[in-house]
Order: sequence, then structure tokens, then C-alpha cells
Amino acid sequence: MMFSPPKFKLAATDDENRGTKQTNEEGSSVSSRLSRTAPPAPRTGGRRAATLLVAFTLLASLATGYLGGYLGSGGYRNAGAVGDQDISRQKQIAANEGQLIAAIAKAVGPSVVSINVVAESGVSNDFFGFPVPSRQQSAAGTGIIISSEGVIVTNRHVVQAGTTDVSVTLSDGTELDDVTVLGRTNQNDNLDIAFLKVNDLKGKKLVPAEIGDSSKVQVGDTVVAIGNALGQFNNTVTSGIISGYGRSVVASGNGTAATAESLNDLFQTDAAINQGNSGGPLVNTDGQVIGINTAVSGEGQNIGFAIPINDVNGLIKQVLSTGKFERPYLGVRYIRLTPDAAKEYDLSVDRGAYVLPSVDPSQPSVLEGSPAANAGIRERDIITAINGKKINEANSLTSLVGQHSVGDTVKVTVLREGKQMTLNVKLAAMPQE
Repeated sequence: MMFSPPKFKLAATDDENRGTKQTNEEGSSVSSRLSRTAPPAPRTGGRRAATLLVAFTLLASLATGYLGGYLGSGGYRNAGAVGDQDISRQKQIAANEGQLIAAIAKAVGPSVVSINVVAESGVSNDFFGFPVPSRQQSAAGTGIIISSEGVIVTNRHVVQAGTTDVSVTLSDGTELDDVTVLGRTNQNDNLDIAFLKVNDLKGKKLVPAEIGDSSKVQVGDTVVAIGNALGQFNNTVTSGIISGYGRSVVASGNGTAATAESLNDLFQTDAAINQGNSGGPLVNTDGQVIGINTAVSGEGQNIGFAIPINDVNGLIKQVLSTGKFERPYLGVRYIRLTPDAAKEYDLSVDRGAYVLPSVDPSQPSVLEGSPAANAGIRERDIITAINGKKINEANSLTSLVGQHSVGDTVKVTVLREGKQMTLNVKLAAMPQE
């Protein structure tokens, strides 16, 4: 839609007419007063002088009114100029925002790839009746290049179990088809992450994305999402804000309970995220990846979710340094405390990770043989900090543990029955499927 600027000329013209009208009324009034207060003309002589005096007074009044109208119209023209400046300033702001998003897309785009996956979908019989695995394209998603050697991070549900072939397409359209799945979190893990390795770069120089710090993200921050929308439109760019954080959702690939996954500690954003965007970056205004897009609400509008990048930092460091996928974990089932949750469970603090009491023997609060169990963490403990960093709105337990690698020993601050203690926990690798 073309913007039509206000027509200041009409307003000024209207004011000029109004000023002239005021002048005419004022002139009539002056003329009336002069007529009433002027001494009567002598019967002999002076009549010409009196007439000239009245005429002069009228002319002076008219001139004053005209000048006032002219200055008034000039004042409105000046007001119009200020309005033009405001409009220009708003246009400049909009232009700057558009240029910023374009610059982010240009800078980050080469680090984003489209992912196509072929997986076994069962067994069928060939022409001679022999059983053979069925193969079909099962998923299309997005990935983020994190090393020039070809390491890519994406979502677990993009390269699910049963994946046989993976190929990636670079932003310039080049397809790389010699790709290995380095590893993925298991189906019961609330971190929906997988890593790929491109073995043959075909002479291409890959550009790693810059990783940011998701603990600095605040509600209202501007973000940009880039991804392979609908599995057809690679490097689609959308923008929005961070709408919330610490979200927990149950997501499903096909809407069935069999594929449902519980995901915790997510950013919520109104930047449009569609099917195929999974595994793509959520980027801040510095062009840094602060999240990995993972889910979208099928019932709401512009409600998408992304994994904070700090939850994945430990894995990224481990994969890049060792080439192996090993997920560090504590081994506890917990809820992230809020004032409402603290009130519900009658707890003395409203921030931290509350190790839930077990209600199902098959799902203990502290996993047997886990690092938490070996260190003496119990159900109903409240974990308040990792290595002195408090668990709060900006830092979840998953995020703080995710900043470390397998084999690291961390100090876990625990509140138990009102008493604070510190336990040393050596992180181990989470069992994979």
C-alpha cells in the first residue's frame, strides 16, 4: 500500500482563510469603534482629514490581519515540515530494521543447510516374494553448520531412528550426499538434538555459524529464524521476538501418542516456524545462534519453540573435540520451580530444580546407577546451583549441565529439608538407544 502524506497545503490554506476572516471581523470592530468614538466632523473644514484617518486605520488593521494570517499559515507549514520529518524518521527506522534482518540473513544463511532423510519404513516383498526393507523419504528439516570440517547440528526427530541415507543441501544449492549420523539423543531425552558429519565436501568451503549465549536472552528481544520451510523452501527467513522462556511442551511428529516427546526449557517465539524449520537456527540481532528451532503449536498462531543453545554447548564442544557424541547427564526427573510450583509443593524456595517424588517404580526420580545416584542426590531434593551458577529464569538445570562434557566433575548445590549442601557429581554419558 502506498502511503499518502498529509496534505499540509490544504490545512495552511484553510488557516489563511480563517486568519483573513478574523482580520475582517477585527477590522469591522475597529471601524465601528472609531466611528463611535471619533469626534463629530466640524461643519466647516476637517472632514477630509477625518476621512483619511479612518481609511488609514482600516488599512493598518487589514495589513495586521493579513500579516497574522501569513505568519499563521507559515506556522502550520512548519508544523507540516515536522510531520514530514516524523514520517521520514519512521520510514528510516523501518528501513533500518529491514536492512538489519537482510544483513543477518546474508551473514547466517551460508551456515544453514537443508536436510533430506531416507529411512526404513518396514518390510515388503520383492518381485520374487523375498522380504526387503521398504525405503521412503521420511523427513526434511534444517541443520546448522558448526565446523568447517562438516559437523552439523539438527533435531533428533529430523534424523530419527531407522535413518538409512542423509543428504544436505547448502545455501548455494550444492547437494552433499555422503553424510553420517554421529549420534542423537534417545527418545526419552527431553533434549531433541542430533549431530551429522559430511564426509565429502566436494571442494566446498563450509562456513560455521557463530554461537551466542542464550542466558542473555530476554523476553522482547528481536530474533530471526532461518530454515527449510515445509521441506521445500530452503533458507526461508522470518523475524519476531522472544515471547517467553522455560516452556515445557509435548510434541509429536505425526500427532500420535507413539511419537510424542516431552521437551523442556524452551524459548517461545512468534517468529514464524513451520514444518521443515526443525533444526534451524534462531538468531539474535548480532547474527549469533541463540536457539535451535524444534516445535510449533498446531492450535495457536505464531507460537514456536526453540532449544536454548546453552543447553547444547557441552555437546557441541565434545563432538568438535572428540568426534564422538556423548550426552552428559545427571539422571534425575525434576520440575523447574516457579512461585506457583513452590506453592503447590509447599516448598521454601521458588527457584531451582525440584526432584519429584517417584509415583511409578518403573520411573524412579533418581535413575539407578546415574551420576546423581552415585553422588547421593535424593528425591525431594531441590537443586539450586551448578558450579555456583544459580538455577533461575535464565539458567535451567538442563542448560547448566549442558555446558559441560562427559567426565567433568561439577559441584551441585542441594537444599534438603531446609539444609544446604554441596555434592560433587562426575558427569557420565547418557545411555543411547
